[in-house]
Amino acid sequence: MSQAPPAGAPRRNGEVSHWMAADTTADPTPVEAPEPLPEDADLVVVGGGLTGLWTAYYARQRRPDARIVVLEAARVGYGASGRNGGWMSTLLPGNRAVYARRAGVAPVVAFQRALIETIDECLAVLEREGIEAHQVRGGQLSVARTEAGLARLRAAREGHLRFGYTPEEVELLDGEGFGARVAVDGALGGLYFPATVRVDPARLTRGLARVLRAQGVTVCEGTRVTGVAAGEVTTTRGVVRTRDTAICVEAYSAALLGGRTVIPVNSSVVVTEPLPAATWDRIGWAGQECLNDAAHTFVYCQRTADGRIAIGGRGAPYRYASGLTGDGEVPLATVRALEGRLRSFFPGVELPLAHAWRGSIGVTRDWCAGVHHDPVTRVAVVRGYAGHGVTAANLAARTVLDRLDGVASPLTALPWNEHDSGRWEPEPLRWLGVHGMYRLFGAADRWEERRGSTRTSLLARVGSRLAGLHE
Repeated sequence: MSQAPPAGAPRRNGEVSHWMAADTTADPTPVEAPEPLPEDADLVVVGGGLTGLWTAYYARQRRPDARIVVLEAARVGYGASGRNGGWMSTLLPGNRAVYARRAGVAPVVAFQRALIETIDECLAVLEREGIEAHQVRGGQLSVARTEAGLARLRAAREGHLRFGYTPEEVELLDGEGFGARVAVDGALGGLYFPATVRVDPARLTRGLARVLRAQGVTVCEGTRVTGVAAGEVTTTRGVVRTRDTAICVEAYSAALLGGRTVIPVNSSVVVTEPLPAATWDRIGWAGQECLNDAAHTFVYCQRTADGRIAIGGRGAPYRYASGLTGDGEVPLATVRALEGRLRSFFPGVELPLAHAWRGSIGVTRDWCAGVHHDPVTRVAVVRGYAGHGVTAANLAARTVLDRLDGVASPLTALPWNEHDSGRWEPEPLRWLGVHGMYRLFGAADRWEERRGSTRTSLLARVGSRLAGLHE
């Protein structure tokens, strides 16, 4: 007999994610009976997440007769692609100032424009292929509930305008304007990014996989890759000879790229039960915007298609020696912290929790994503979205294919191509560094809230410099 969850805990904890569990369109084929492994391919994609699936999709469009194989260790969408907050956002997967120091401002502006245009590209593909991922272009709202947070958002808007946004793409809202959209308690104002799209990440990922299979792409689940070399990919089920290889495994990179290239930083999510109409009348949120806050220990939320609220944040951010989260069970302390933040947004509202889960995002030492290609081995690698991968995965896929095809294009000129992020420190230094950074951020939030500070705490500035996040 299964034990009842502790008082105040969600009904379900782990099991990959609410999105994966709730997706009624899932392939019923057991992962223990994967498709036969081909001996030869023109392109092998390692990783059955969004980057890998988009890469296979565009490869099929470009090469209708190519032999394309996607290899996934578990299930399609098992990693961050099936566990994330469902934001197809305009936010770059990296620190703009870091890219600009190496490449200049103009290439970063081009990067930002390409990313914003990628949202239209994604929506066009979903419509063309009949993929229903509960996509709604409601935009993104960033709320400030302290004067210091509001000052950060004003400064962030200036940075957005410098690095490629138009004024219409990042609007400054006062408290009244923000509250007219979502009644977040204590909102002093915020930013609105109208281009952002809310999605169900499991439906998006699995929908792409269904399209690929229908188009003749071989998608092998339950097939772990153990080695990649020029012309061949070794798996737990055998070897595939290939002309081109694309490694798209993000937080699961250690086995193939080394443990200090990308580390897994954990992010947790809880989702409520469906909320009654009276609750939504009180909260508002009719535009179904994605929602986050200006706190240093930020959270991210969405109103789901079936009337729930999903809220995510870091919680327990990093496991020693780059440990992964498995099927995603969340510590109860993290569940309660996220629940507490949600209740602070909407006090006095009943918000019963249904499901909690967590996953790992891939983070490089400078928190900047990179697209890499070795013309000798014909192996390409995408890594380091740092939590901003839903949109960027599509842009990266098209960039990877240009690199593999030897095409000089606007995409191959973007500054994440061959971006060198350096390497993470060995343990225990990186464990101490990551946890120290988040503790500083938490202390900074408490300082700003208690003192009503109008400026960002020195503690947060130290934490940002420790992580390489400052602009």
